[in-house]
Amino acid sequence: MNLWDVLVSIFWFMLLVAWFWLLISIISDVFRDNELSGVQKGLWCTFLILLPWVGVLVYLIARGHSMQERATREAARNEQAFRSYVREVAVPEGTGNGVSGELTQLADMRDRGTLTPAEYEQAKQRVLGPPIAAPAVS
Repeated sequence: MNLWDVLVSIFWFMLLVAWFWLLISIISDVFRDNELSGVQKGLWCTFLILLPWVGVLVYLIARGHSMQERATREAARNEQAFRSYVREVAVPEGTGNGVSGELTQLADMRDRGTLTPAEYEQAKQRVLGPPIAAPAVS
């Protein structure tokens, strides 16, 4: 097997990978679309499986313009869900929740003179927990 045969084999393999990527993209787009009924989704999938080359070309011509719109809506929906999750889980600093909030309150109390430096260090150690011992290096 010479170099040319290897390059041709790589080319055909990459074309096969691109073909499967396109087929999976189209099938996921079919199932993502809320405008299609179940029967229409089934017909598109049957068409794509029985006549893959013609089915992909027909789908891209007939419905390709709206594929990007559906993908953009899905990405926006995922982004909104992620942002909502982060807002739900994140704790703003200084609210008294979490380690950083408690440390901020302790520092404020020390700065106002409510706590002595020794009391501040003791409370800080209580908030941070016991120090983790470093593993012995042999």
